[in-house]
Amino acid sequence: MIISSAKPFEEVLELLKDEDDIFIIGCSACAAKLHVGGEPEVLNMRQRLEEAGKHVVGWCIPSAACSVASFDSLMEKNPAIKDAKTVLVMACGSGVSIVSQIVELAVYPSNNTESLGGRSQGEIIPELCAMCGDCKVYYFGGICPKGQCPKQLLNGPCGGSIEGKCEVDPEKDCVWELIYSRLEKIGRLDLLEKVWTCEEVTG
Repeated sequence: MIISSAKPFEEVLELLKDEDDIFIIGCSACAAKLHVGGEPEVLNMRQRLEEAGKHVVGWCIPSAACSVASFDSLMEKNPAIKDAKTVLVMACGSGVSIVSQIVELAVYPSNNTESLGGRSQGEIIPELCAMCGDCKVYYFGGICPKGQCPKQLLNGPCGGSIEGKCEVDPEKDCVWELIYSRLEKIGRLDLLEKVWTCEEVTG
C-alpha cells in the first residue's frame, strides 16, 4: 500500500489558480483505504472546488489510478473527461504519473506520497519499506530498518532511544527493539552478528 496524505485544500487551490474545467480522478485502491481519494473525498473535493468558483466537469474513480490503461478507459467511466482542460488526481504520485501519460492535459496531485506501507489487523502501518531496490529485510526479522528507522541504521540502534522509544520520534517504538524481539522470537538472533559495510548499506 502506498501511503499518501491530502494536501491542504488551500495548496490544491493554489495549484489550480490558473486552471478550470477540472476533471477529478480518484483511486479505489490505496487512496480510498486511506480516505484521501475514495468517493466521499472526491465528492467533497468537487464541492469545495465549486464553492471556490472552479468548474468541475466530472469525476471518476478507477480501480487503481496507477493502473489506468488508456484514455478510453477513463471515457468509459465518465465521458465528461473529454470536456476537461485540467485533471486533478486524488491518488499517490504513481497514479498522477500514469494519468499524465494518457491524457494530453495538465495533471495536478491533491495528495503527498509518503511511503510504502500496509494494513494489518485493520491498522494502517506506514513506512514499512524504503523501496531501496536492495532488500535485506530477512536479516532483520522482516522489519525494514531503512524504512522504519529515521537514521536508517543497519548495525543496531543509535543508543538514543529511551525506554524502547525512538529518539527522533518518541511516539514510535525504536525499530531495533522490534527487530531484536522478532529475531529472538523466531530463534534467529544470530542474524544480528552480520556487520553491514558502507558499500552494502548504500548499495
